[in-house]
Amino acid sequence: MDMITSLIAYSVALSIAAIIPGPGVAALVGQSLGSGLRASFFFLVGIALGDIAYLTIAVAGLAAVAQLFAGAFVVIKILGGAYLIYLAYKFWRSEAGLTQVENIKIRNGLTSVFAGFTVTLGNPKTIIFYLALLPTVLDLESVGISEWFALSVLTVTVLFATLTPYALLASGARQMMTTSGALLKLKRFSGCIIGATGVFILGQAAATLARRS
Repeated sequence: MDMITSLIAYSVALSIAAIIPGPGVAALVGQSLGSGLRASFFFLVGIALGDIAYLTIAVAGLAAVAQLFAGAFVVIKILGGAYLIYLAYKFWRSEAGLTQVENIKIRNGLTSVFAGFTVTLGNPKTIIFYLALLPTVLDLESVGISEWFALSVLTVTVLFATLTPYALLASGARQMMTTSGALLKLKRFSGCIIGATGVFILGQAAATLARRS
C-alpha cells in the first residue's frame, strides 16, 4: 500500500510539473506546428526518455556519478541546441506552400527523439524535479528494479497524458492554415519557438562551461 501511495504521489507531482509550460512544452508546440503530429510524437518520446534518464540517476543515487559525465551531457546539449536552431532556420527559409511545409517534416524519427531528449537534459525544471523534489515524494532507498520499472512506465504514461493535448492543439491549429500567407506565418512562428529553445539550451551549456573555467 505504501508503494501504491508513493506512485500516486509521484504521478500527481509529475503531472503538475509537466503541465506547467517550459522549454519542453514550447519546443513540442513548435514541433507540432511546424512538422505535424507525427514529428511531435517522436519528440515527446525523447522527452520521456530524458525524464527516465533523470529518474534513473535519482533512484540509483548517481548524482555524483552524473557529475563525472557532465562533459558528455554538455556535448549532447550543444548538439541538440544546434540542431533545433538548424531546424528553426529550415522552417524560416522554406517556401510558403503546403507541399514545402510537408517537406520539412523530419523524415527520421530518431532525430526528433534526440531533440526531445536534449531539451529535457537542458531543462532546469526537469533537473530540479528529479534531483531535488523527487526525494521528498519517494523513499528512493526503497526503490528496487521492479519499482523503478513501474515508475518508468508511469513517467511515460503521465508525460504523454499531460503533453499530448499541447501537441494536438498545435496540430489542429496547423490544419486550419490553408492559405500561403498563413502557412508562412505559421512556419516562421514555429521556427521562432524552436530556435528560442535551441538558444536556451546552448545558453545552459555555455553557462555550465563558464562555471568550470
